[in-house]
Amino acid sequence: MHIEIIKASENNSLDLAILTGELLREIMDKINLQVFNFNQEETQKRAEDLISKNLYFVFIAKDQDKSIGFISLYESYALYAEGAYGTIPELYVKPEYRSLNIGKLLLNKAKEFAVSKNWKRLEVTTPPLPQFDRTLSFYENNSFEISGGRKLKTDIEGSK
Repeated sequence: MHIEIIKASENNSLDLAILTGELLREIMDKINLQVFNFNQEETQKRAEDLISKNLYFVFIAKDQDKSIGFISLYESYALYAEGAYGTIPELYVKPEYRSLNIGKLLLNKAKEFAVSKNWKRLEVTTPPLPQFDRTLSFYENNSFEISGGRKLKTDIEGSK
């Protein structure tokens, strides 16, 4: 096994769409709720667009030529966070590659990137507990700490 972490470009959008679909299916299977709408073709186009505009930064873990995981980031702003910081909306490693420190490699790459962007912090929201206790432990073991609250959403009528 030869693991390499690369910065994604628009050319990686198909792999990102496939991995995102796997991530979302895994979450929905574990919580037994259909909470995401996923269309691979639309996701691929969205990834191409966001990456090309430098609004979405992605690092992909590869084993030879096979994409086996990824971490994505975007820049956020808040007064409580003292300005700009990074948000991690997605981190996924294929099940057969877990417990091999690939998630840690991806997080380390994200932390390096955060330093290069002069972000003061990285934030992440884990999926619902208790189904994702292991995910929470992973983040806590990699220097993340609970900062309060739960992630909530509302869909906006009329938005595309």
